[in-house]
Amino acid sequence: MPKMKTISSAKKRFKVTGTGKIKRKHAFKSHILTKKSKKRKLKLTHDGLVHKADESNVKLMLRLK
Repeated sequence: MPKMKTISSAKKRFKVTGTGKIKRKHAFKSHILTKKSKKRKLKLTHDGLVHKADESNVKLMLRLK
């Protein structure tokens, strides 16, 4: 049996917190920032958590489950 490899794109995008939740970055903050308000850009700067419905898929990609 070959080794189970983690999906490289997932390990670059997600981090696991100490309590087991999965952190993620917000999208839409790379370019075309002139039309976005300062408030919106500030909210996109902060990390978010992966939604409960998607958690199992992300854990499978990271081989945590």
